Amino acid sequence: MPKLVVLHGPNLNLLGNRETDVYGRVTLEEINQNLTRLAAKHGVEIFCAQSNSEGEIIDILHREGANADCVILNPGAYTHYSIAIRDAVKGIHTPVVEVHLSNIYAREEFRHVSVVAPAAKGQISGFGPFSYQMAFYAAWHIMKENS
Repeated sequence: MPKLVVLHGPNLNLLGNRETDVYGRVTLEEINQNLTRLAAKHGVEIFCAQSNSEGEIIDILHREGANADCVILNPGAYTHYSIAIRDAVKGIHTPVVEVHLSNIYAREEFRHVSVVAPAAKGQISGFGPFSYQMAFYAAWHIMKENS
């Protein structure tokens, strides 16, 4: 059974309450439940985690991501400046799909650059909670190709 890791970065635990005009009212728990249902439907083992700590995100990538068939990663604000997370993505040799709820290219200029994207297989952004479902299908396709 293929294994998928879903890793959510800083402040995503506040989804549903935080800047609802940007991120909507869907909670992180609801996103994880939807992904868990998709995984069960497609015979994929899933591990979901969230951390506000850069070091913990790196540790999870090392521990869980390196032993997975694919990773869905929303690095949150670390997207724009964490070379350490970028290096962890590159270092685990596991395909990573970077995901964002909002269109980072339509927001403040400092959000237009992702230092993680060059290390990822691809990036999906701007579709709200549906971004995660799109990321799941991208990951599923990658896992099928690599099996």
